[in-house]
Amino acid sequence: MHFIPIAIRGPLFMILSTGSYVANDTMLKLATVGLPPYEVLFLRGTAATLWGIPLLFALGYAKQIPLILDRRVLQRNLLELAAILCYVVALANMQIADSTALGQITPLLMLIGSSILFRERIGGLRMALIGLGFIGAVMVAQPTMQGISVYALLALGNAAFAAARDLAGRRVAADVPGMIVAISAVVVVLVGSGVAHLLSERWVTPEAHHLLLMAGAGLFLIFGHFFIFMAYRAGPTGVVAPFYYCFTVWAVISGLVVFRQLPNALAISGILLVVASGLTIVSLDERRRRLTVVA
Repeated sequence: MHFIPIAIRGPLFMILSTGSYVANDTMLKLATVGLPPYEVLFLRGTAATLWGIPLLFALGYAKQIPLILDRRVLQRNLLELAAILCYVVALANMQIADSTALGQITPLLMLIGSSILFRERIGGLRMALIGLGFIGAVMVAQPTMQGISVYALLALGNAAFAAARDLAGRRVAADVPGMIVAISAVVVVLVGSGVAHLLSERWVTPEAHHLLLMAGAGLFLIFGHFFIFMAYRAGPTGVVAPFYYCFTVWAVISGLVVFRQLPNALAISGILLVVASGLTIVSLDERRRRLTVVA
């Protein structure tokens, strides 16, 4: 990946990650028609594992597979498990616009955490641009906030755990391959969702189309995990985190292509605001980098 310019590497990985996650979520949503949510997570995890283990061998990581159980890798991925268990329950009981909007605080929490834990300087202008990105994301999601309840708290819990996951991911040793971290996340969520299913649901035999959807979702899930981990490894948090808002842009594209839902004028304005704030942040970072080199 060294052929990708340094200035855009982190943002590009985040854009690919959010796109992969939305593709996964789209297939997940289609599969939950007729199946319990934790069973769907378990089936998706099984498919992702069947994709992932051969992929590790194909990439030459066979000797590094034990790193799946590395302490810092597991810490990161247990937070991923907590996030997804909160998210799937919230999504099943809230309007998707509401749960999506509440999830948009993840980049803000990530930036606060980075400034406290890693002493990263964000700067007033960048914070203002990030705030504009947040406003744009909410304009896309257009939450109604009806029926605020414990499920809204779970959606907020998902955002908090996701930020904690990405902060923990920054502590993973540099010699641990990103794909190892991704497959470890798959395995941890597979085990956790399996336990949750056994404790709270009854097994429903999936049909052929369910299995096909889970096969596709599992593959996209791997790349979602991989690229979000690599995004924060490749670029500064203040530059990378705002591109998390691309999640809402991909969600609109999914709604248009898969569910034939046309975005309204407010959503289109929100997309433009997200894109403009993200491009401006990258431009500022590239300018700072050039000034540093000249100095």
